[in-house]
Amino acid sequence: MADFMGMMKQAAQLQSKMQELQAELDQITIEGTAGGGMVTVTLTGKGDLKGVKLDDSLIKPGEKEILEDLLVAAHADAKRKSEAVLQDKMKALTGGLPLPPGMKLF
Repeated sequence: MADFMGMMKQAAQLQSKMQELQAELDQITIEGTAGGGMVTVTLTGKGDLKGVKLDDSLIKPGEKEILEDLLVAAHADAKRKSEAVLQDKMKALTGGLPLPPGMKLF
């Protein structure tokens, strides 16, 4: 029975750490860029879009499709970086314990 109580205590500690991580991820910002830095997208650690910066040279008539493509590319870059940060934080939180594929904690 002591083993079960120890597991419950560890589960409660993990839940508390997860809540702290959630709050921390809201404070982290990650930037993704495209077009040699002409488009920058800023996301939170959770992947929420916080901002977009565009180089003035991109705002020209007839170049709408290029701008749209660069926005998508910058967002993908930021999202990739955000996921890498989350994986590192989760690895530190779980002590390297591998989680089953597809298991989302957020």
